[in-house]
Amino acid sequence: MNQIFSKLISKSTGISERQVTNTVGLLEEGCTIPFIARYRKEVTGTLDEVQVASVNDALEKLKDIEKRKETILKTIEEQGKLTPELKTRIENSWDSTELEDIYLPYKPKRKTRAEVARQKGLEPLATFLLLQNPNADVDKKVKEFINKEKGVNSAEEAIQGAQDIIAEQVSESEDARNIVRFNFKRDAVITSTKTKTKAKTPEAQQEWEDASQKYRDYFDFSEKLARCASHRLLAMRRGEAEGFLKVSISGDDERCLDKLDRQFLRNSSRSAELVWDAIEDAFKRLIKPSIETEFANISKEKADEEAIRIFVKNLEQLLMSAPLGQKRVLALDPGFRTGCKVVCLDAEGNLLHNEAIYPHPPKNERRAAGDKIWTLTKQYKIEAISIGNGTASRETEEFVKSLGLPESIQVFVVSEDGASIYSASKVAREEFPDYDVTVRGAVSIGRRLMDPLAELVKIDPNSIGVGQYQKDVDQKALKHSLDQTVEMCVNKVGVNLNTASKHLLTYISGLGPAIAQNIVDYRAQNGAFSSRKELLKVPKLGPKAFEQSAGFLRVSGGKQPLDNSAVHPESYPIVEKMAKDLKCTVADLLSDKTLRDKIDIKKYVTDKVGIPTLEDIMQELDKPGRDPRQQLEAFAFSKDVKELEDVQPGMVLPGIVTNITNFGCFVDVGVHTKGLVHISELADKFVKDPTEVVELHQHVQVRVIEVDLKRGRMALSMKGLN
Repeated sequence: MNQIFSKLISKSTGISERQVTNTVGLLEEGCTIPFIARYRKEVTGTLDEVQVASVNDALEKLKDIEKRKETILKTIEEQGKLTPELKTRIENSWDSTELEDIYLPYKPKRKTRAEVARQKGLEPLATFLLLQNPNADVDKKVKEFINKEKGVNSAEEAIQGAQDIIAEQVSESEDARNIVRFNFKRDAVITSTKTKTKAKTPEAQQEWEDASQKYRDYFDFSEKLARCASHRLLAMRRGEAEGFLKVSISGDDERCLDKLDRQFLRNSSRSAELVWDAIEDAFKRLIKPSIETEFANISKEKADEEAIRIFVKNLEQLLMSAPLGQKRVLALDPGFRTGCKVVCLDAEGNLLHNEAIYPHPPKNERRAAGDKIWTLTKQYKIEAISIGNGTASRETEEFVKSLGLPESIQVFVVSEDGASIYSASKVAREEFPDYDVTVRGAVSIGRRLMDPLAELVKIDPNSIGVGQYQKDVDQKALKHSLDQTVEMCVNKVGVNLNTASKHLLTYISGLGPAIAQNIVDYRAQNGAFSSRKELLKVPKLGPKAFEQSAGFLRVSGGKQPLDNSAVHPESYPIVEKMAKDLKCTVADLLSDKTLRDKIDIKKYVTDKVGIPTLEDIMQELDKPGRDPRQQLEAFAFSKDVKELEDVQPGMVLPGIVTNITNFGCFVDVGVHTKGLVHISELADKFVKDPTEVVELHQHVQVRVIEVDLKRGRMALSMKGLN
């Protein structure tokens, strides 16, 4: 079976069959995607984590189809209708649509009109009509089936029952369904119209009208389904779910019926006329609604995939945002009436102090607040200040920068999306049981500056605010993709075994929640880990979990310097052999580039270790424990604009990309309203995918095209500016 899987996966992914076979073998052994991509390059032919993930996803889909086939075969066999030919056809089918078409005639149904007709003994009449014999006496044949005891009281009832049977047979025909399916694939149109309100009072009517306006672009909308962009389809589906829109998908009925005519009619006899009526009924009552639903599901699935792709790309960029690193941070959660919550954190992110200051209206205790910031920066030797980008952010940033603090203390504004979700979560309560949500939120803002990845893993990705219609897509598929993305990012960066939280450790290859908790408990009882090898003393962390996780966990200051690198323990003997050949220590290799330059990696190739692994080892020896994330850069908004009213068309403003969709990106220019750079305004060239030209949190220059104060919107352009 694995050979069949390998061929099918290779065909769907474009990855060679040999690479797929080897990768599937590793996955079946319990290896994780990050481990395979990083430490089994020779086996996979250097597939990256995205390719390994695509193999894994394709494998899971095939396994689901395999389970479905088992159910189908069992059901048909119980009916006594499983012929050798049918069994072979089902076993050889790996297309879920084709499989369901094969199964349809045997699928247990509720009592249909055709089944009622069969119980009345009308199936032979249906068979007779389907022969379409031009010389047959149809009326005479029909009279034979009038039987009041069975409920057939007239010729009309007999014909109707026979036609019901024919209609069901046609609707279950693979040829008929494929005719309609092909037509929909080529000609289907999605249509959206405004629904009528059921409001009973003028006030409710007006409220409904106001709420519906966000969907006014779709009040009278029609487009070829194949051309409908994912964001438009998801917007229509959301409008439909909220009761403002009626959405339908339809094909070319006349063309479908013409094709079905050619498929099933043989002549123009009386029998053929009755069969035609049954075919038309089959199309309108059975096939068309079924194919409409099928294409609605297919189009939704494709739209979901596109939205999830964009969300995953955004999340990856957000998680891989540049960290400040281990610095002592003062964090501010800004506010007006409730004041600004201030917390001071040490270099490991531990909370040292918290209180509130009131530099803004209505209290305006600006001097006292400034004195407090000065005192705290000296008392806790603060190296950086982190300010949340919510309400009063610009005012708080200006206030802090006006204090004349030492130039060595940099001021940063960070996204606080999801901070309120975190502060009220079980995770936050476990970390800070003695503090309220305001303190927890401020701590999160400070830690996000130090290490965005370590802090954001504690928050449901759905709450981070970088998606496109994420609430409308398949939640199971979304969660799978997001969890996979978080896992890839965490393992790409690696974590400090002695400081990582339980939540960060959970995403490390081979661990999971239970072992992550055991690691934290072991640390609490025994102190810091002195080596990676000590991991084997952690309860339930056996050799397999060690193999999968060790390379992604860092231990600094231990006896083995390689423990603070991405070199896997299984490769330590290779590095030790290199050092021995050069008559030096491993520590010497790490510190002396001239020694590393003398190494000829070809000498260390074996039947299990190839050039890809050796090149990775050399890169690690050059920069052990290097962080793949970029360096953090300070940013400042224009001093001339603080509110949307300050923004005028033609202005060129600095901004930060806060979200990317498949129709463009949103940019924060510091006025509490994000402006849209449409995909057509992203660059001087044609852009098919916005992620090709912009990244999340990228610092950009934008030109204001239009400002709509009433709707609170801005249209921006990046053409000729970046």
